[in-house]
Amino acid sequence: MGKFMKLSSLALLAIVLLFSFDSSRALSISLPVSQAIQQQNNSIKSVEGYIVGKPVSSTSVITNNYPDDYSLAIADSSMETNTSNMLYVQLPSQFRSQFGLKSNPELKGEKIKVTGNLTAYYSHPGLKNTTEMILLSSDGETGDGSDEGGYTGSYYDPALGKSGAELKAALHNIIDDHTEISYSSVWEALKQTDADPNNSNNVILLYTGRSQSKSSNGSGVDNWNREHVWAKSHGNFGTAMGPGTDLHHLRPTDVSVNSSRGNKDFDNGGSPQGEAPDTFTDNDSWEPRDEVKGDVARMIFYMDVRYEGDRGELDLEVNNVVNNGTTPYHGKLSTLIQWHHQDPVDNFERQRNEIIYNDYQHNRNPFIDHPEWVEAIWN
Repeated sequence: MGKFMKLSSLALLAIVLLFSFDSSRALSISLPVSQAIQQQNNSIKSVEGYIVGKPVSSTSVITNNYPDDYSLAIADSSMETNTSNMLYVQLPSQFRSQFGLKSNPELKGEKIKVTGNLTAYYSHPGLKNTTEMILLSSDGETGDGSDEGGYTGSYYDPALGKSGAELKAALHNIIDDHTEISYSSVWEALKQTDADPNNSNNVILLYTGRSQSKSSNGSGVDNWNREHVWAKSHGNFGTAMGPGTDLHHLRPTDVSVNSSRGNKDFDNGGSPQGEAPDTFTDNDSWEPRDEVKGDVARMIFYMDVRYEGDRGELDLEVNNVVNNGTTPYHGKLSTLIQWHHQDPVDNFERQRNEIIYNDYQHNRNPFIDHPEWVEAIWN
């Protein structure tokens, strides 16, 4: 009898341990948003998804001018706009300062892991009583949000482990000889690369941040046109195929704002531009709004690496001065490095990079995929 009771106790202990293991294992496996939407049974689950906005009603999610830090909408795609494909996440007070969009608007487009009860929120599929929130990198590992090394293919293999001039040369050889397009083709390309993720009929203008109809391109007042971020007079390449049509530094901008920028180098300071918010300028420099400072820096760094003077092309170089005029130089290096760190890579840049790589030029901007390479080359 004692032996039987001992065996029974061991069996019961094994069952308890097995149940505990299975329960913890179940909690450790994260669901995609699509499955979480289907499992609204109040079970405690972990869900991974991209932050796409803040819910304000059962059918409405806002993507800017957030009024508070109380909730998030997440989805399986960072570009999702259909609320039916979103999970609404309640943010308890302990998570609001770190994950709320009013306090951290730059988190839009970032991937997170959340744990809580799968139950309706705002009368919409949701997750409440949140107990854990983790910011993830693009490959699903925990990180600081910088997405260093985010591109996981073999594209950059020849550059791995290098630094300085050796790294720069390796990257040049990787991104060199891209498929070139005509200047007239740039119009249609920008309508795809810079499309407003919240309105497919519009593009986002670089310096103003304004969402504007794709069909309003041209030369008239308040039209948008093609801005060469590396000023085309810095090397006098104009609109020739190659640097003059390279989509990695061509962006839609307001016509008059483009004219105001002219061929000025980039640096801090000056007087408010007037038409572009939080933009400053003087007689020889241009400071864009904070939200695109890093974008500008990474475009300039790309141009330096892509055009190295071989095969009859220009040798473009970043330097640490302004007022470079028609020389093939662009500044100001120290300021651009500062901007690169101040404004990390965001999802809009990643999406542009993918479109240019897959649909047009078949080369990438390495400093979007590997932000750490800026310091590795220009430290």
